[in-house]
Amino acid sequence: MNISRYMSEEAIRLEMITVVLPLEEDQSIEKWREQCKALVLFELVDILDENSRIGNRNKLLLDFTNREKQASTAIGQGIALPHIRSKHAKEFMIGFARSTTGYDFGAPDGKPVHLFFVMAAPPYDDSLYLKVFKSLAEMLQYESFREELMSVSSAGEVIRAIRLME
Repeated sequence: MNISRYMSEEAIRLEMITVVLPLEEDQSIEKWREQCKALVLFELVDILDENSRIGNRNKLLLDFTNREKQASTAIGQGIALPHIRSKHAKEFMIGFARSTTGYDFGAPDGKPVHLFFVMAAPPYDDSLYLKVFKSLAEMLQYESFREELMSVSSAGEVIRAIRLME
């Protein structure tokens, strides 16, 4: 699967800018985690919006939020793959974001998420969407690949690393 051909340097953020407020005394951990996810998803939709292939940005964000409420897209080992099919995606889109400090994103291993691959596709685009998801999941099993993504210093290097894994 040639994932790199769907990626652009504009849809890659090497250091996320989302600031998450600390847990307040009167706030439940579940509510705090939900707020964290909402802030991270807002930034991830911004990344997808860099290529202006979004119909309604706010509705796409709502679709991501509702998807995340169904089940976390964090898969462990510092990785999350937020993904949806939405009528607000004009075509298949993929973006990448990295956080050095990481975010609590409800990963099954309880660890912070550092690497985010965000994907959106139109509702009718099941085949490509599923192939890319599967290929990414397979690539991300390799610790050396995850380490490389954490150490690259340019968006072009992210695309190159993916191309080498394909």
